[in-house]
Amino acid sequence: MRKLNIGCGNDIKKDYVNIDFVKQPGIDVTHNLEKFPWPFSSNTFDEIYSSHFLEHVSDLQKTMQEITRISKPKGRVVIRVPHFSCGVSYRDPTHKRLFSYFTFDYFTDECWYVQPKFKIIKRRLNFTRQSFTSLNKFVNPIININPGIYERFLCWILPCAEVLCELEVIK
Repeated sequence: MRKLNIGCGNDIKKDYVNIDFVKQPGIDVTHNLEKFPWPFSSNTFDEIYSSHFLEHVSDLQKTMQEITRISKPKGRVVIRVPHFSCGVSYRDPTHKRLFSYFTFDYFTDECWYVQPKFKIIKRRLNFTRQSFTSLNKFVNPIININPGIYERFLCWILPCAEVLCELEVIK
C-alpha cells in the first residue's frame, strides 16, 4: 500500500512518502506543490494524507484534481484543514483560505459543475487541535450533532480548530 503525506512540513510520517517544498530531514521528495503535475505517476497512491496544507494553496480545485490524478481509484484521502471560526488560523499570513464543514461538498455529486469528484466517507469538526485536546471528547459530540446549526449560530461563540474530512476518490 503506497501512502503520501502532502505538504508535510515537519510532520514526517513513517511508511509514507513525505513531500514538501522545503528540504529538511525526513522529507522524501522536495517539490513546489503549486506546480503541476506533481512528480508522481497517475494512479500511484492508495492513501493521501494532508494536514493543514490545503489552506496554503492558490488553486484548491487544481490541487484536488492533482490529488485525484495520483490516487488509485477508490483511493482514500484524509484532509485536516483550519475551520473558518478558528482565530489562530488568521494569524498565519500564508493562509489563502479557511474551510467550513461543508467545503468538500463541492467535490461530490451534489455539485454538478466541479471536477474532480469524491465521495465523503466521514467528516467532523475538531474543537481543538494542539492545546487542551482532552476537551474534544466533551465538545466534539456537541458541535457535530448538527454542523449546519453550529456554523450558522454557535461557531463564533465556541470556535473550533479544524475540519477533518475523509474522502474516497471517484474515477
